[in-house]
Amino acid sequence: MFRARKSPKGRSPRPRNPERTRELLLQAASREVYRSGFRSTGIDTILAATNVTKGALYYHFENKEALGYAIVEEIIATLTRDKWLRPLQEGKEPLDTLIGIVQRTSVRPKDVEGGCPLVNLAQEMSPLDEQFRKRLERIFLDWQESIALALRRGQSQGSVRRDLVPEETAGFLIAMYEGYTLLAKNAQDAKVWNVGIRNIVGWLRSLRAPATASGADRVGSHGVVDVTYQPVRMLGEFASTARPTDPRADGGTDGKAKNDQIRSL
Repeated sequence: MFRARKSPKGRSPRPRNPERTRELLLQAASREVYRSGFRSTGIDTILAATNVTKGALYYHFENKEALGYAIVEEIIATLTRDKWLRPLQEGKEPLDTLIGIVQRTSVRPKDVEGGCPLVNLAQEMSPLDEQFRKRLERIFLDWQESIALALRRGQSQGSVRRDLVPEETAGFLIAMYEGYTLLAKNAQDAKVWNVGIRNIVGWLRSLRAPATASGADRVGSHGVVDVTYQPVRMLGEFASTARPTDPRADGGTDGKAKNDQIRSL
């Protein structure tokens, strides 16, 4: 009879765990896609990071595209759900919840430099792959509907202005939030996001119904809440504050004034 071969150093072989293997592959692929983009991510790089065989990868994912779809559905959708949808479902006052979410935005260098994984993939893959586009669109639509639903609830409670169209307001918030994400990523500067957070929070406060506005909201001269929000100059705080002395600069006709304006953008 043949004796069972013992594993090195007397250890019993580690039992296979398909679910754990799949999760390792998914997480490693997600990190690499976030770092390099989907098209630049190589299968060999994922395998090297996980010490998993190519056969095991293709056992769990039919091809690279299937792995990418899983990243969207299981990683990116979960991130959006945990950051936005769940707090909005559980929060009592929608605007306070939205302000809290925005204020908790990470401005760590690695997060600012990497940008938003949802937008990164949407920019890269939506024009190229319809299956990617549909999956990413579903996340955006769920995100928008979650915000709109919360705003409608706030309107029924009397805490959100009645003149707002919840769906349009939700879409504008997402566009503003992701717009600042892109600006900060392009600038590779957390200061851009800090200004963005202040601007978004100020705008959200302007959405309060007059009777429920807090002391943090601006009040006009007649005791009525002033909902006209004046945004912070996005780059003015860390660009040069010097103004040209030539009076022609106000009219934009002086060449030096034009150059100064370009530098301030």
